[in-house]
Amino acid sequence: MTEARWIQRTGVAPLVPEPPAPRDPRSTGAVDPRVRMVLDVLAGSPVDTVAAAWNVEASVVQRWVGDFLAAGSSAVTNRPDQEVAVQRDRFLAAFAHELRTPVTVAQGWAMALAEGDVPPAQVQASFEKLSEALRRLSEHIVDVELSTAASLGRLRLDVEPLTLEKVRQQVPGVPAVRRGGDLTLHADAELLARILRDLWTVASREPEPTAVDVDVVTNGPWQEIRVVRTGQPLGHRILQVLMDPFGSDNDDTTGVTTGLYMARALAVAHGGIIGAEGDEDSTVLLVRLPRHPHPDRAARSRTSTTDGEEV
Repeated sequence: MTEARWIQRTGVAPLVPEPPAPRDPRSTGAVDPRVRMVLDVLAGSPVDTVAAAWNVEASVVQRWVGDFLAAGSSAVTNRPDQEVAVQRDRFLAAFAHELRTPVTVAQGWAMALAEGDVPPAQVQASFEKLSEALRRLSEHIVDVELSTAASLGRLRLDVEPLTLEKVRQQVPGVPAVRRGGDLTLHADAELLARILRDLWTVASREPEPTAVDVDVVTNGPWQEIRVVRTGQPLGHRILQVLMDPFGSDNDDTTGVTTGLYMARALAVAHGGIIGAEGDEDSTVLLVRLPRHPHPDRAARSRTSTTDGEEV
């Protein structure tokens, strides 16, 4: 109801409460660390200085500043970034491709079982293959739900102190943490398991590596999870595409569909960053999480609708 209609119906002006005092945007509990870095740069601090203070690559901070300014410009001018729409379309196409394989497998085994084409001795194995296809389909659907919640700003985390050694037990095929398995991380256990799953899958991709190990180290204000691929390294272009699978650099020759899109979104939701480094003998995929979680990320339900119902 507008103020004019309120006065017309009641005869008195509405009571407008005094607005709360603004919070210092760079106070410790008020804002995400990445935004604090951007604000420091915009306030006049050199990018290199800010990056060094936070143990982050200067190019990453510069990209955040550019993204921050672009988002603000789009909001002020009410002109959405066209590149965002293009990436959204590529995202939907990639996930549709990811869903197609398990759906086709499930349909094939269901039809074979329904028509009695499977010998009795192979029925149990057929049910297991059908179940695995449905499990993969369910995982992809959850990934889409989480990606959507993250992009809408509706992803909520159940942050708790934990160790990666405990989390990695939820991810099939991942061995014991080689170093730092007992270091304390502040994260959502289920979502961190998905991050580790994707990093492990990418580190294990063809050409087959000699070994893949997992370490956790303390790096300044971050706890850094490192998935170390030893052997033939992943090429620079492949790494770029893995980090930005829906950008213009990706094409049919890379074999990359969703890449590390999900891991990156979940790391960002934790206030962290994802990256890669390497040399001629190894590739390291890493995710950095704040050693001390942001107050607003602690003890909250994972995803919420606008009316507060959990989804």
